[in-house]
Amino acid sequence: MPATGNHSIRKARLAILLSGRGSNMVALVQAVQHGVLQNLAEVAVVFSNKPEAPGLKTAAALGCPTASLGSQDRKRAEFDAEVVDVLRQYQPDYVVLAGYMRILSPTFIRAFAGRILNIHPADTHQHQGLHAYEWAFENQLPETKITVHLVDEGLDTGPILAQHPVDLRGVDTLAEVERRGLAVEHTLYADTLAGLLRGQLRISNEELRIGSADSDGFPQFLIPNS
Repeated sequence: MPATGNHSIRKARLAILLSGRGSNMVALVQAVQHGVLQNLAEVAVVFSNKPEAPGLKTAAALGCPTASLGSQDRKRAEFDAEVVDVLRQYQPDYVVLAGYMRILSPTFIRAFAGRILNIHPADTHQHQGLHAYEWAFENQLPETKITVHLVDEGLDTGPILAQHPVDLRGVDTLAEVERRGLAVEHTLYADTLAGLLRGQLRISNEELRIGSADSDGFPQFLIPNS
């Protein structure tokens, strides 16, 4: 007899990558364990390029498999090829960057093309790269945006999956900017991933290749998991 209900749905396997304490990783794991991702995903591995990263201990305490490979003084493409080999052992459907402080090489991106997600603490059309909260604070922006996007071979140029505003009115410290931003990050990332896994967010392979989205900033056709 054919399977019915949730038993017919294979959960997506997530490889979560981090370099530090992993607050977004914690939010994603909690969403997998008892939140919006509970029936949609499972954590295949939490990986870090820093074996001493606090996030690895946190992930292990949460019951997640962990792995690491030190990146210090390593050439980017060579290191990424080894990381790809490590991650493939866990058969991830999606690679989810959660404070992974390395620019991915084409070697890595092509291995998981269309299946790498990143969260960026700014509108990627306005600010790419590091120090996005500092940028918002120094420019006294009344609002910034958290962006979840697919990763292509550019720097924060991949198609946008979701954005959410962060109200910065009345902010007088960088710490408060970060606090408000992280509160949005921790909800938006899991919600966006859930929407992607449900087939509610759509994007074409052509849009992924050229790193652009439609005029509203949202994709049009779903990328298959395979």
